[in-house]
Amino acid sequence: MKQLRTRPARQHLGLPKDLHTGRHRIEPGHEIHLNDVDPNDTSGFEGKDEDEQSPNDTSGFEGKDEDEQRESKKLNEKLRQLQEMLYAEHEQKVLVVLQAMDTGGKDGVINRVFQGVNPQGVRVAHFKEPTPEELDHGFLWREHRQVPGNGELTIFNRSHRYRQINDFERLLSEEDTTILKFYMHIDKDEQKKRLQQRLDDPSKRWKFSDEDLPERKFWKEYMKAYEDALNKTSTEWAPWYLIPANHKWYRDLVVSRIIVKAMEKMGLHYPKTKLNPKSIRIE
Repeated sequence: MKQLRTRPARQHLGLPKDLHTGRHRIEPGHEIHLNDVDPNDTSGFEGKDEDEQSPNDTSGFEGKDEDEQRESKKLNEKLRQLQEMLYAEHEQKVLVVLQAMDTGGKDGVINRVFQGVNPQGVRVAHFKEPTPEELDHGFLWREHRQVPGNGELTIFNRSHRYRQINDFERLLSEEDTTILKFYMHIDKDEQKKRLQQRLDDPSKRWKFSDEDLPERKFWKEYMKAYEDALNKTSTEWAPWYLIPANHKWYRDLVVSRIIVKAMEKMGLHYPKTKLNPKSIRIE
């Protein structure tokens, strides 16, 4: 994996046009250690999260300064256009996999990064503990049922962590599926802050679960398990991106940019028709 900088000095820069998202890609065969990756890393750029926003800010983009607003708008619009072409072309597919610890930002990415896309061609699949029906079926049965069809962009909320994942994803890629996997990396202190915010905010309290607290005791074990999964299942056809995610604004910008860049390389186009607009008169 390309060297990930730790705790870079803050720079007062504007729109992060030079943000090199490739530095977050886990290259196949390169071993990463989550302890070496700073969840606060923002590639030297500054921004604001929701809890850092001024109470007098009346902008329509909560938690973003003007540069971030413009960048987010631009990326949202570009993704909307690409997704529309994907749907209209109806030949290729996109699978986005999101993984993180609880409060790590899976739902936040879905809400903000995919804002404005056409719901006809986008689907979110949630994977929790297997149901009795799912356990009764064959290996990866529930995942096969949820993979995108032609023209679809499907988001897996939580990944399918199995020993045969590489073969499964190779099969999907050979069927014209572009696969992008994101692990949003937060630290234990950030999770504590976000859990407390859920308790304090009545509008977010429904997200809080008593089961989240005992899980925190096994933080090191979870980090080791994620390390193993990332190192063993990042491939050329289905790479993992390790996203520092303590700062939500940076997390969203990086994920958006990686998806947009990947879809721009797919050669998407609107279907050609034999219609001659000049020969048609609408009364």
